[in-house]
Amino acid sequence: MLDRTTCYENLEEPQKRGQATEAIIQSAFVLRDVPVLVPTYGTDAYDLVVEVGGRFHRLECKTAYRSSESTVAFETVSSCHRRDDYGQRGYSGRAAYFAVYDPVNDNRYLIPVSEVTGDMMELRFRASAASHRTGLDRVEEYLLGDQLEDLRRS
Repeated sequence: MLDRTTCYENLEEPQKRGQATEAIIQSAFVLRDVPVLVPTYGTDAYDLVVEVGGRFHRLECKTAYRSSESTVAFETVSSCHRRDDYGQRGYSGRAAYFAVYDPVNDNRYLIPVSEVTGDMMELRFRASAASHRTGLDRVEEYLLGDQLEDLRRS
């Protein structure tokens, strides 16, 4: 039987990995009795909208990948393709949270866009010699269930 990471790697098209991640994230919210709205068109700067505590939150779904033996990472920018322009754009003001699926550890994270700096975010899931590096956040800080409880209380 294939493990999750291998299943993701076997999806050759990035769009299929993205679709799988969105489905996994969506089901994680539904299982926690959180209403999920899906935009009709794929042109918005967010993938899902969830209603928590009577408020709506725009989510951008991302797939984490192993970046070292003790960390996973995900991209925090989108690539913009226009006729004669190519660039990257952040999500500040366009989405409130990154909803991240980590197939390496089978975890789901909810990370405020406002806490992200740079073009990628790296999350540490195990202590290592590089644990002292700045810019590494512990995965426990962003687990979906805990973040949802915080949102419900605020």
